[in-house]
Amino acid sequence: MTAQIDLPPDPEDAPLADDLKRRFAAIVGDANAFTEPSDMTPYLTETRGLFAGTAAMVLRPGNVGEVAAIARLASETRTPLVPQGGNTGHVGGQSPRSPGQILLSLSRLDTIREIDPVGRTITVDAGVVLQRVQEAAEEAGLLFPLSLGSEGSCEIGGNLASNAGGTGVLAYGNARDLCLGIEAVLASGEILHGLRRLKKDNRGYDIRNLLVGSEGTLGIITGAVLKLVPRPAGREVAYAGVASPEDALELLRIAERHGGAGLTGFEFMPRLALEFVLRHIEGARDPMQAPHAWYVLVEISSSRSAEDARETMEALLSEAMEAGVVEDAAIAKSLGEAKAFWHMRESMSWAQKPEGGSIKHDVAVPVAMVPAFLRAADAAVLDAIPGARICSFGHLGDGNVHYNISQPVGADTEAFLSRWREINGRVHAIVAGMDGTFSAEHGIGLLKRDELARTKPLAEMDLMRAIKRVFDPNNILNPGKLVQV
Repeated sequence: MTAQIDLPPDPEDAPLADDLKRRFAAIVGDANAFTEPSDMTPYLTETRGLFAGTAAMVLRPGNVGEVAAIARLASETRTPLVPQGGNTGHVGGQSPRSPGQILLSLSRLDTIREIDPVGRTITVDAGVVLQRVQEAAEEAGLLFPLSLGSEGSCEIGGNLASNAGGTGVLAYGNARDLCLGIEAVLASGEILHGLRRLKKDNRGYDIRNLLVGSEGTLGIITGAVLKLVPRPAGREVAYAGVASPEDALELLRIAERHGGAGLTGFEFMPRLALEFVLRHIEGARDPMQAPHAWYVLVEISSSRSAEDARETMEALLSEAMEAGVVEDAAIAKSLGEAKAFWHMRESMSWAQKPEGGSIKHDVAVPVAMVPAFLRAADAAVLDAIPGARICSFGHLGDGNVHYNISQPVGADTEAFLSRWREINGRVHAIVAGMDGTFSAEHGIGLLKRDELARTKPLAEMDLMRAIKRVFDPNNILNPGKLVQV
């Protein structure tokens, strides 16, 4: 559903000449160079509908050499390139917005190059879908712990370019923490050969970590070496009903004490979010007989045994219930039910769509301040929009809240969505007052670019612009995204 918000203006790049289009098309072959609107539409339409994509053409290179050749020609002709992975981003980083830009889809770079079960690494092309990496790791008896709701379609290059988070951050970290090496094509067309499998490499500045999270503005990621971890011998998943976010926070403290490093998931959600899922997601069922104001999804993993995971889960829930922190709980009875429990959590964003317009936030505050943030943000939003349905859920263990607001029942959708920036301003001001961030895991892209420039310390912005100019002196890599130069 399209939101009428005041996005930055489109760039004014001149349309590409036909002879230049033919030169680019020759690199990948006509079958992989799209100029017809019907062929380009899937690449120009993103999931939220916030950005109307426009491009001169879509190129689908099949190997790193073709990406490098495209970059060399783009550098020579000052042609802007917008790299794209699975097109699942939420902030417009993957969306071209000018008839003078080329969308560069990395989806054909989809080879799993190598699995090293001893060193616990997997080397993949940028276009490999996240779920395929997970499955390849599982076949090798290992685990790739990055987990997102879009894992069936998002691609590793995009995960790294946005430094994706997801539900495994509490135990395993963001995408950056799971990456050992990067292969990338620079703006000049030079290939950066950085596919190292070393866990220690202290040779100067870490270029890999600059590229991860750069949203395609410093280089085009074409491959990566990713960390794998031992697959747990046992895993238990449970839903717990609690009366308040404060109780959820106390449950986190109890779970951390019992589970330690084996606490691999801790998600929270209000009853409203669960009701949306029950109403709109096929197969979803209420995890407990009686409703609760808030819910926590807890996952315990054990390297020792299934029995150890079960005993740990039962012990922490027993203590929490005796302390009056948990009102009721349901432990998954099977692997299928555990997956169903997680599916309900991962479907919450999608379950909001049938409820009308939704104004969304991807914020993080210090973990201890999450309850205070929720109280303050709820008051500010309801003061502005009485009847707004607040659907705040997310990763309590790392302080990341997806603070989403569904329109009041019966409200005019366009009128509601036209207040996106206003409501963002109210919520983000509260986040800033708690020394938090308005971009926890979804990135900056175009949607949050100007807010980043307004709120980040001047010295840091100057350094970011300087880095961009060094990597991309002609400003051809995803221009206008993340940082404006």
